[in-house]
Amino acid sequence: MTPAERPAPLPGRQVALVDLLDRLLAGGVVVTGDLVLSIADIDLVRISLRALITSVTASDTFAPEVRP
Repeated sequence: MTPAERPAPLPGRQVALVDLLDRLLAGGVVVTGDLVLSIADIDLVRISLRALITSVTASDTFAPEVRP
């Protein structure tokens, strides 16, 4: 792709942190990651992280309320 064929960059837009968090929590966010501590190519510690972060109201779509 030549420089002339590149699409124009999107215009800059400021978003408040509260608005960003509101959008992320409304739909839910899945965070995954792996951390490996090693010395001399020997793995000593491995940590795997998988987390679902969502608001209480959005969680109803993932796990409906159980009524007794």
